[in-house]
Amino acid sequence: MITVVVIAVVVIAAGTLLFIGRTRAPGGGRRSLQRRFGPEYQQSVDRHDGDVKAAEQELSERVKHHLSLHEQTLPPEVRAHYAAQWADCQEQFVESPPKAVAEADALLARLAEDRGYPDGDQFEEQLAALSVHHAHYVHGYRSLHTAARGQCGTEEMREAMIEARPLFEALVTDQSAGSRRRRPRSPGARSRTPRTQTRRHAKGTGTR
Repeated sequence: MITVVVIAVVVIAAGTLLFIGRTRAPGGGRRSLQRRFGPEYQQSVDRHDGDVKAAEQELSERVKHHLSLHEQTLPPEVRAHYAAQWADCQEQFVESPPKAVAEADALLARLAEDRGYPDGDQFEEQLAALSVHHAHYVHGYRSLHTAARGQCGTEEMREAMIEARPLFEALVTDQSAGSRRRRPRSPGARSRTPRTQTRRHAKGTGTR
């Protein structure tokens, strides 16, 4: 009799754990999502108008679909080419901020695609995949993409270029996903500011 009771208790406990495991979000609990996504977690909540459950469901789906993605390694010459192109975008910012931002946005999309992320023509899908592996840097990419759509002023475009650079650096230097947890520097950081050495700065693009 005692044996039957013990077996019954074990079966019930196992069933309960299985039920909990199946009903939990694919990406883990709230703390797990907050650790993985950092500031992207709160941004997702904000985009869902404060609906935490909906935001966590969205983030969990991102993990489910993109966690297994394996970043491709870039040959040194390809990395150098991308670095030169980004420098060109910064140079162009003085003369034409909209053109520079649009080219930087397209460049980052191509770079992400070369690293193994979804096609850059599917921005939301690409951003979702990037957020799983480089969560602390995707806000800059989102800002850059918005600026490239012509929805920002010159100062906002300058800041978008600055904020997008950490993701560019993480991808172009072949850093494996999750290998760097350093937070992006503030938008006012000197090394992040689009600038040239010989040309006069356009209003809103000078270094601080």
